[in-house]
Amino acid sequence: MILFDLRCAKDHVFEAWFRDGDTAERQLAARKVACPDCGSAKVVKAPMAPRIGKGATSAGRAPSEKAPGDPGDKSPGAPAQGAVAGPAAVMARELRALRAKIEANFDHVGERFAEEARKIHYGETEARGIYGETSDEDARSLREEGVEFARIPWLPRHDS
Repeated sequence: MILFDLRCAKDHVFEAWFRDGDTAERQLAARKVACPDCGSAKVVKAPMAPRIGKGATSAGRAPSEKAPGDPGDKSPGAPAQGAVAGPAAVMARELRALRAKIEANFDHVGERFAEEARKIHYGETEARGIYGETSDEDARSLREEGVEFARIPWLPRHDS
């Protein structure tokens, strides 16, 4: 297994494990590797410094010990061998698109979300799409009252 630093067309840098250098070249050429930040399949190897082992790793492990993320590591949360962040990149892209659609088409009511949602639900104000923030307690109350809403995980806006 070999670890490469990769760079997408939008200059996001990330790492990926490959069986060997030829496998990396084939997968990159076939655009089977996607950037975990933006989902771009235009990915190339980024310049990187070689890692040269001298019997023990820099973390003081013997060569026979596995580190988290090493090939053969079966610890919880360890990446699958040869896996790339494709599904995560797709989900991130979809959540960013959903956020953009909501921000473009709904009214931001901020911390007044629960109050505004109730007014719409009970017909006290014109029905419209809204978004904002609410506490867990207010969300429970809204559900108990039968107010329909969804909590959506917002992703950070930055690309790093």
